[in-house]
Amino acid sequence: MIDQFAQRLAAWQKQHGRHELPWQRKGAYATWISEIMLQQTQVQVVIPYFEKFMQDFPTVSHLANASLDSVLSHWAGLGYYSRARNLHKAANIVVSEYNSEIPKDLDSLIQLPGIGRSTAGAILSLGFGIRGVIQDGNVRRVLSRLFCIDGDLSKADAQRTLWKLADELTPQSGSDARIHTQAMMDLGSLICRRTSPACPQCPFSNDCQALQRGEVSQFPQPKRVKQRPDERWVVLQIINEDNEVLLMQRPMSGVWGGLYTPPIGSSLSEIGKKLAIGDVLDADYQGELMHAFSHFKVHLEHYLLKIRSNDRPALGEWHSLSLFQKGLPAPIQKLLLNKDLL
Repeated sequence: MIDQFAQRLAAWQKQHGRHELPWQRKGAYATWISEIMLQQTQVQVVIPYFEKFMQDFPTVSHLANASLDSVLSHWAGLGYYSRARNLHKAANIVVSEYNSEIPKDLDSLIQLPGIGRSTAGAILSLGFGIRGVIQDGNVRRVLSRLFCIDGDLSKADAQRTLWKLADELTPQSGSDARIHTQAMMDLGSLICRRTSPACPQCPFSNDCQALQRGEVSQFPQPKRVKQRPDERWVVLQIINEDNEVLLMQRPMSGVWGGLYTPPIGSSLSEIGKKLAIGDVLDADYQGELMHAFSHFKVHLEHYLLKIRSNDRPALGEWHSLSLFQKGLPAPIQKLLLNKDLL
């Protein structure tokens, strides 16, 4: 084990770490929201979303009492929308089963939807100031390089090793664990970056096994992800005589789950058949937008069709875009707003 690891890390964090993030030392609820938002999303992207979210849902009770549509609208643009759905579910459980008090023990926290062992550890240490152990992407990267842990870090053997190391390195006292948790996040984010790590600035440059072997870039080993082939989706923006747009809520599971979009299909004919619109092939082509998801890319073909009131489809909801308060996926919003329809 690295000598005086926690003490050296805390000293580095005090001088070089992040101390002005809007969720720091704001309690367990703010920590919880920030940790969920920060999954798969960079800090600078999260900050404005977090501030708006906390302004409109300042407590777990406010979040639980809000509609899912409202919560999803605050998440539009962050992606991975199951995170927002799980937040809403968990908030309702906290209100109904824990008297609106976020539980302070690991076992109860990890029973809540969307909260895993690492998120629970962050809530305990950063939110409550009691001992909690984390192992997010930053921590995994730091540990894999310090101790040359190779292979797929999501596999059971690697996970056991990583959790054992994370637990052994985390101080026992709550106040020290709080500093340690933030410091590990900062070290991974600011110094031990995925690309272009700042090894000369690392307080553990003399202890890092990967650095001593000249193999920092080889740790952690990239996880192989099977890519889906690119897809092409037709997006049909239908406008009625009142300048309202037809929007349909997407299934809760899958891409953009729970958000609203114009009708989407593989072709205009498919959409026309589903909505029973006879003149769908008269829609005007508006342009195309490419959007990248985590494992595939989609080319969005945008068409516009104006219809009369007596031709309105029975499915979906009609909305004025300027008044729409529910969630629109960011690329769909870009398609619609670029056409000066507001």
